[in-house]
Amino acid sequence: MPRYEEGDTYEIILQKAEESISGTNDIMISLGGYGGYVTFGFDHTVINIPGEKDFRIWGNAFYELLNPDQRGGSAEPGIVMVSYDTNCNGLPDDEWYELAGSEYYKAETRHNYTITYRRPDPNRIPEEDDSGFLDDINYIPWSDSDGASGHMAKNTFHNQSYYPLWIKADTISFTGTRLAPNGIDLSGTGRYYVLYAYDWGYVDNHPNEYDELNSFDISWAVDSEGNKVHLPGVDFVRVYTGLNQYCGWLGETSTELSRAQDLHIALPGIPLPDPLK
Repeated sequence: MPRYEEGDTYEIILQKAEESISGTNDIMISLGGYGGYVTFGFDHTVINIPGEKDFRIWGNAFYELLNPDQRGGSAEPGIVMVSYDTNCNGLPDDEWYELAGSEYYKAETRHNYTITYRRPDPNRIPEEDDSGFLDDINYIPWSDSDGASGHMAKNTFHNQSYYPLWIKADTISFTGTRLAPNGIDLSGTGRYYVLYAYDWGYVDNHPNEYDELNSFDISWAVDSEGNKVHLPGVDFVRVYTGLNQYCGWLGETSTELSRAQDLHIALPGIPLPDPLK
């Protein structure tokens, strides 16, 4: 999401994404597998106020009903990056900084991780798996900087192209932080996956009603070496899918989001969160 239609160009896809999440619009967009991202800006600088969360982003995570206290269900965490318009040209061309969430400094988190996806071979013969849910298990080949490789499978629920048809190149590469897998197949047969939330600091990680857990502090910003930096505020935000993970019939772990808000400015019908929560 947004849905690709025959003939859509890169510019049209950008327009569709903007119409989904800009202003007070609240239409979900999906970022795809690891590295898929969206960049958006505010019409003002979001000020970094010490000791307070500065902006919030909505996703579509939920907890399963059987064990909600374990905070497992559908959590597809997206990593957040921010940029301050230092050169004041209104473009996201200044340095980017990652907001270090709860997993940033953990040993199992990979930094400077790169993945490359290849366009599916149009002459391949699709191969099904035994579950009946996957009808093309060798769909999109990928390889990464750890020397691993694999395929993003195609499932029976989504028949559209998974490779971006508005991109002419036959390969796409992304580099960033990769989080440890959070999905567990509780059934043992590939039929019941639970994706557990990380503690804090990621988009589409906790249900939207948890204001504090879906809000972000600019003071979490770190540079490419993991050193903390002080930003007076941010003008641009980038969110990208933080896991390279495939969960059977559920498909790839893919961050979704629908809108964002400066927490220091109240919007009509959207009250500011209680700072005591």
